[in-house]
Amino acid sequence: MTINKSLTGGKLTLSLDGRLDILTAPDFEHLVKNELEDVTELVIDMEKLEYISSAGLRVLLTARKLMQNKGGMKIVGANQLVKEVFEVTGFASILNIE
Repeated sequence: MTINKSLTGGKLTLSLDGRLDILTAPDFEHLVKNELEDVTELVIDMEKLEYISSAGLRVLLTARKLMQNKGGMKIVGANQLVKEVFEVTGFASILNIE
């Protein structure tokens, strides 16, 4: 998986390309934990994300918790397969998905 970062003011956009699974989730988690210090808005762009596993969902929960008191987090561009994973797991009701 490739992660592209874009920081504008306090808004950090992370664009994911590939698969967010047990192999790639640790790198994504490391990035999330180390890049949010001065961030007030986190946008996770999933337009090019092909797949998300439970390991990826766990990292999204971590990011949501880290951003809860700092501003907010939203997910944009998720394809139908990823949206179905969010629906089935109940994440659609706890994440801000556009």
